[in-house]
Amino acid sequence: TNSGTEHMRINAIGAVTKPLQPAFQVKPASNQSNIANNGIVEFGTEIFDNNADFASNVFTAPVTGKYQFNVSLGLTTVDSAAAFIGLDLVTSNRHYYVIVDPDFGQDAAYWELTLPILADMDASDTAQVNFLQSGGTIQADGQNSHTTFSGYLVA
Repeated sequence: TNSGTEHMRINAIGAVTKPLQPAFQVKPASNQSNIANNGIVEFGTEIFDNNADFASNVFTAPVTGKYQFNVSLGLTTVDSAAAFIGLDLVTSNRHYYVIVDPDFGQDAAYWELTLPILADMDASDTAQVNFLQSGGTIQADGQNSHTTFSGYLVA
């Protein structure tokens, strides 16, 4: 049945585009001050959201499949006394982490954490980004100009 909605386009050179393929990229609307341990990283600005699957800081998988996620969190005033800082990509199936020991001899004025991961998700599974910090003073600030979260259905 032809519903009039374009689901796939193959152009003259053979390039295939799928305008409804789940894909999103978001960034914070503003800086986030003093992010708590296990605090949700807030993403208030959608750069794009092809299938309207991202809302309220959470991506919801519309179909079962493998999803490529990329997270980058820019931080300022990272406390060197913390045992570790990190990112936690929390999905319904599992957690994906990247952690570092910020013992730089002084508080880091700027630090960036990145996490690229291919994750398996079932339909209606969710993914969100949390900041981790063990010990030290909760003083790390998320920078909206250096923070993004993106994802797309691969297979």
